[in-house]
Amino acid sequence: MGKVILRRLGTVVPTLVIATVVVFMLIQLVPGDAALSSLGEGASKAAVAARRQQLGLNAPLATQYWRWLIKVLHGNLGNSLLTGEPVRTAIAQALPVTLTVVVAALVMSVVLGVSSGIIAGWNANRLPDRIVTAISAAGVAIPTFWLALILVSFFALQRHWLPATGYISVTADPVQAAKHVILPAFALGLVGAAEISRQLRSAMITALASDYVRTLYAKGLPRHLIIWHAVRNSAVPLLTILGLQVNRFLGATVVIEAVFGLAGLGQLILSATLQKDFVVIQGVVLIMAIVVIVTNLIVDISYRLVDPRIR
Repeated sequence: MGKVILRRLGTVVPTLVIATVVVFMLIQLVPGDAALSSLGEGASKAAVAARRQQLGLNAPLATQYWRWLIKVLHGNLGNSLLTGEPVRTAIAQALPVTLTVVVAALVMSVVLGVSSGIIAGWNANRLPDRIVTAISAAGVAIPTFWLALILVSFFALQRHWLPATGYISVTADPVQAAKHVILPAFALGLVGAAEISRQLRSAMITALASDYVRTLYAKGLPRHLIIWHAVRNSAVPLLTILGLQVNRFLGATVVIEAVFGLAGLGQLILSATLQKDFVVIQGVVLIMAIVVIVTNLIVDISYRLVDPRIR
């Protein structure tokens, strides 16, 4: 098992290198001039030319990439073209907000999705299964931004049960932090819960119809142990969905953070895009790519932990 993990870790390095190349080249394809954006539209040609020279934009593309990569390896993501603030500082402030919402949404997706999927799979083609299937279908169909607006309108503006906007760190006040994260986590995690429920239902039905489950029935095992064995054998597709959910949640945070007034990575990259702050965009996209790569690595290793046949 240790050798397998080491081999998977070895594939992370070339993947990260490819990710840096893709991130760097995508920014080059974005229309606009970084030098002009940093100076403003009214800047003279001479000032723009001097700024391009200062930023190293006149060098060959390969040289620009190499210089940028060396800085990244030293933890330097550059400075904002507009504010001059280090991008690393801006990301350090925004990343905990996004990760808190994403982790809370994942937990909510797992709790709701697994419980409803077990109920549907155990009661296949009966009333509980039909109810869960209908709710799951609705959950997949509901747009995230529409659900977020409905939640804010009902729970925050009408009932005043939960705050509509803002973020409080867990270390500062755990209770208030939980109140602020419930609505964005639910709006983000409902679709994930619906997908987990649907996939786990199908996997449960297949597992419960297998020979080994019949053997467990014949041995007289309690119902909860039979369900546990069925869920464990359905864990691989569940892990796959969770890995995909992290990628999807990171992308959806742009909308969620805008609705709930959260100063996370989504808002940071949205603001940088509107202001054509290419350095900030580059840094945020790179960090998101790293999070996705690490998540995929964890999921891949988890496959081998829950299912020895994959080893």
